[in-house]
Amino acid sequence: MAPSTTVTRNLEMMTNDTGNIYETVIIVSRRANQISVEMKQELNKKLEEFASYTDNLEEVFENREQIEISKFYERLPKPTLIALQELEEGKIFYRNPDNPAGKSKV
Repeated sequence: MAPSTTVTRNLEMMTNDTGNIYETVIIVSRRANQISVEMKQELNKKLEEFASYTDNLEEVFENREQIEISKFYERLPKPTLIALQELEEGKIFYRNPDNPAGKSKV
C-alpha cells in the first residue's frame, strides 16, 4: 500500500532503469493520470447508485451515504504516491520509441 503522505525518495533508485530523472518523472506522471482517471470513474459509478431525480426526505439519508463514500476516496493515497509505489515495486511498464527494443520495464 502506498503511503498517504509524501516521503523522501531515492533519486538513484528512481533512475536505475531510465537513466534520466526527467523520463522517470514523465512515466510516473502518466501512470498517475491513469490511476486518477480510474479512481474518478470508480467514484462516479458508486455515486450514480445514489442518484435521485426527485426531492424527498430520503435524499438527506442518501446524501450521508454519498458523503461517506466521498470521504473514503479522499482518504486514499494520491495517484502520484500510488504511481511512485508502483515504480519502486517495478510494476510500471512503458514504451519508449527511441529505445530499439521498443518496450522497457521500470
